[in-house]
Amino acid sequence: MNDDFGYVDERVPGIRWDAKYATWDNFTGKPVDGYLANRIVGTRALCAALEAARDKAASLGFGLLLWDGYRPQRAVDRFLRWSEQPEDGRTKLRHYPNIDRAEIVEHGYVAAKSGHSRGSAVDLTLYHLATGELAPMGGDHDLMDPVSHHRARAITPAEARNREHLRSIMEDCGFDRYDREWWHYTLRNEPHPDVYFDFPII
Repeated sequence: MNDDFGYVDERVPGIRWDAKYATWDNFTGKPVDGYLANRIVGTRALCAALEAARDKAASLGFGLLLWDGYRPQRAVDRFLRWSEQPEDGRTKLRHYPNIDRAEIVEHGYVAAKSGHSRGSAVDLTLYHLATGELAPMGGDHDLMDPVSHHRARAITPAEARNREHLRSIMEDCGFDRYDREWWHYTLRNEPHPDVYFDFPII
C-alpha cells in the first residue's frame, strides 16, 4: 500500500463500513478484482476530512456508513468488462432496472478512470446514532437510475431531507458531490489528482 494510504477504520474511529465490492452484494454479483478484504482504504487527506464529517454528522444525530473508498484500477477494468458481457438478469432489477448493462458507462454510472482509484472518493450513507438504523435515502447504493440523482423528484420528503443532510455534511467538510449518485463524494483538494493506483486491498 502507498505510504499516503491507510485503513479508514483505523484512522477514523467510529465510522461503520461494509465494502460492497469485497462481497457478493454489488452490481456485478460477486467480489470484484482487487478487493481481497472487507476494508475501506483512503488517503490521509481523505481520512482527515472524514473525521470532520463524522463529527458534523454526530452533531445532527447521524453516523457515517462507508461502502467504498479507494478502488484499485483493476476493479474499474473489471466493471468495464462486466458491462460488455451478456445480460444474465442476476442484479438487473436491483441495480439497473431501466437501462441495459452496456449503458452504465454511457449514463455516467461507471467511468474508465475513477476518482476512487485516486484514493479521494467515497461512497457512503447516514445512519441514526440512536438506533443504528440506516436513514432512508430513496434508493440503495449503486442503483443506476434517475432516482439516485441529486434533486430526484421520485423520493419522499423525508428521503430528500436525509440526502440534503448528507450533502451538507460532506460539502462543509471539503467534498464535492456527484450529481448522478447521491452516495458519491470526492475530496475537493485531492493529494493525487492525476494518479490512478492499482494496489489491492488486503
